[in-house]
Amino acid sequence: MWKCLWKYGAPLVCCILLTGCSSSENQVSAGTESLAAGSPADSRTEAEEQESRADEGGIAEESPAEPEIPEELSGAEEPDLSSEFEFTICFAGDINLNENEANTLFMDRQENGIYDCISPELIEYMNNADIMCLNNEFTYSTGGAPLEGKAYTFRAKPERVEVLHQLGVDAVTLANNHIYDYGKEALLDTFTVLEEAEISYFGAGRTLEEAMAPLYIEVDGKTVALVGASRAEKNKMTPQATETEPGILRCYDTELFKKTIAEAKANADFCIAFVHWGTEYSYDLEQVQLDTGKEYLDAGADAVIGAHSHCLQGLEYYDGKPIVYSLGNYWFGSKTLDTMMVLLHFSGNDEGSSLQVEIVPGVQSGCRTTYAEEEERQRIFDFLESISVNVDITDEGVVREMP
Repeated sequence: MWKCLWKYGAPLVCCILLTGCSSSENQVSAGTESLAAGSPADSRTEAEEQESRADEGGIAEESPAEPEIPEELSGAEEPDLSSEFEFTICFAGDINLNENEANTLFMDRQENGIYDCISPELIEYMNNADIMCLNNEFTYSTGGAPLEGKAYTFRAKPERVEVLHQLGVDAVTLANNHIYDYGKEALLDTFTVLEEAEISYFGAGRTLEEAMAPLYIEVDGKTVALVGASRAEKNKMTPQATETEPGILRCYDTELFKKTIAEAKANADFCIAFVHWGTEYSYDLEQVQLDTGKEYLDAGADAVIGAHSHCLQGLEYYDGKPIVYSLGNYWFGSKTLDTMMVLLHFSGNDEGSSLQVEIVPGVQSGCRTTYAEEEERQRIFDFLESISVNVDITDEGVVREMP
């Protein structure tokens, strides 16, 4: 299975994923050998021996069956299964590798680094996903200066990007309210660091055209588009990109983001909108989330994923498509908070497609994020149902639309 990532019309990363398959060359070779074993010379010798045994009063054996010619050599057409597809996109919420943050300092004291900070069960989900995406809530740089008047500013050394590789991250959204914490210089450094690390990003760019550009990913014969935008600041300190200046894509006014979604859907089989929005540490949804989430689905998105509130928020189905209002913090500071990853399972063929949403629950506490099991798992599911609009969550974490 091929998985390719590209943006602005040019490939970023291509890799080939092979699982449990044998080459057609081996099959053809094996078929050729089986034909050789049934050559005319061998057949004559065997027939003479049978005739001889029959003359001596024995029972003549049946002639061996004609060797079965493999379909590869027979000319018969194989069924075309290329139209069938199945893949999973995994989304996690806010991650922060700020050098002075409690969780980063904690990680540096652990023998196994990030592997001692996030449960192996969660990391396994991340690595097993065909596409793994999270919210990169800080800048990679040693330059720049903290924005004047901003209470919290987050910056990590460029080498911290290795954590994303360890977690199996393929892409990050940069459309958030901390990517410009150290100004233009640090933002440009962030682009370079991610590009050199071959981690794709979206929702920000060196120009508005780049910030609006969808990230296209080829997986299992289908094209997925990821787009991102932010409306997270009351005091708007993170600039929107312009024709000549870097920044993010904002969605206080939804027109540009809806244009981006429409473009993405026109050029992809599936489009996911990742939005930074909502009120911090509030389970209550803002009316603008309820309204604009539906606008994004109407514009062509197949699902909307939200972040920024630092806590979980509910889910809603609209026109048969899911809105996940906030994933919460994934690994960010030391507060005790529920979190979750969301798995989008896409499958189908030329006749149609389906999307199943699955929740993987966790708890962030004491600078660790752990997989929630048994009672904790059910507690989180029950809580999510209570703050959601119209969903039911099974014991296995599968989200279903309720009438």
